[in-house]
Amino acid sequence: MATILVVDDELGIRDLLSEILNDEGHHVELAENAAQAREIRQRLRPDLVLLDIWMPDTDGVTLLKEWAATGALNMPVIMMSGHATIETAVEATKIGAKAFLEKPITLQKLLKAVETGLLGDAPAAPAARKLGLSVAPVAMGGPAAGSELTVEAAMTGGQGLPVPAPDLGPQVRQTFELDKPLRDARDEFEKCYFEFHLAREGGSMTRVAEKTGLERTHLYRKLKQLGVDLSRSKRSAA
Repeated sequence: MATILVVDDELGIRDLLSEILNDEGHHVELAENAAQAREIRQRLRPDLVLLDIWMPDTDGVTLLKEWAATGALNMPVIMMSGHATIETAVEATKIGAKAFLEKPITLQKLLKAVETGLLGDAPAAPAARKLGLSVAPVAMGGPAAGSELTVEAAMTGGQGLPVPAPDLGPQVRQTFELDKPLRDARDEFEKCYFEFHLAREGGSMTRVAEKTGLERTHLYRKLKQLGVDLSRSKRSAA
């Protein structure tokens, strides 16, 4: 898949994003400050960078400016912050950032932003072109009346980021034998249920946990209990 550099001074954020992105099949490099980010950027060109704004040594916007000034900003960069203003978001976009994620970052927004960033630039709206911005087209009417304009909305024109619908392939009809103890019948159904979602989500435990409403640790225990072959689901996704 892709090589993604995550730059954030919070260990918990780095671990969470790394777990999710690794689960999606990406190779993840981690940096806790701008100095480490510079070293990794010099060593390799990541396909995408997730860059936090507020860091103790050099803030993310300054690092973004540095990369742009030295010709090193030749990969998509998605900014992250829990305290940034709209002005900061617009400034980052002018420099070359492709999107902005507000913390706490939800799984759905993260995966959509990463997928869109890896697909390349979206066409900019006419008003954004005049300002030199690179944002998604603004929907007619913008945010609903009285709603608060978020930093993410400022970066994406008030729209969510598009994600293609998965191809589920041919539909399969499954039958179950009901002349058996309830426990056995339930286990048989649950195994089929989880195998279906694993196949549909390409073996991603993160996505399956979200779809089925189970916490990841509970999901792993459940799949092991039911005898679900996780290696097979990963092979099917390859």
